[in-house]
Amino acid sequence: MMGHSHAVSGALLFAATAPFVPPLMGMHLTPADVLMGTVLCAGAALLPDLDHHDGTIANFLGPISKMLCRFVAWASGGHRHATHSLLFVALMGGGSWAGITFLGRYFTIGLTFFLLAMAIKALRLHPPGHGAGAWITVVGLAALGTFGMLTWLPNAPGWLPYAVALGTLAHLMGDCLTKQGSPLLWPHKQRYEIVLIKRTGNDMETKILVPVMTVATFGLLLWSTAISPTVLG
Repeated sequence: MMGHSHAVSGALLFAATAPFVPPLMGMHLTPADVLMGTVLCAGAALLPDLDHHDGTIANFLGPISKMLCRFVAWASGGHRHATHSLLFVALMGGGSWAGITFLGRYFTIGLTFFLLAMAIKALRLHPPGHGAGAWITVVGLAALGTFGMLTWLPNAPGWLPYAVALGTLAHLMGDCLTKQGSPLLWPHKQRYEIVLIKRTGNDMETKILVPVMTVATFGLLLWSTAISPTVLG
């Protein structure tokens, strides 16, 4: 799947589960939490592609992200290996929780900026291409968005590690719909797949799945934050 598709799937999964799963974990989200979590989960859905030297995430912060992705690819065994596993989901969720718990507000701000920048890049909210104009726009919008979110963002948002883990999981689920699948139980090498998308960027992905997921996400957000916000209680 393309980065845009992964981001939309992460947003959908957070919007769909926000009224039900966080309360089971002792977290009660406000409408602002749901809106912020949906956007940040969209960014987190790019995290497994830290192993892809030319994916969306590799281009979101110019040469800095390029170097990071090349290192992760080397350390994880290449594209669609360690970072496309349930172990990686656990590491991302657990690492986010540890950072927020022990490093505090500055970690939360940095993580928010990072995820927001990825979401902006993946959702194409910037000039086309990977040049300086796109890079400056992504960084600028992510900085403004992070500054704006600080008004509503708790000092230690309990839902943020959940959004990170859920977005990472959404990516794995999406890649399981393609021919190469995902090695969910890595280091066991078996790949799991139910092939609905035979080629990245085909009509099934771009003209059916992405539009349906986009409409569903907006519908769920409207329902849980405006029409019936009591479901979050």
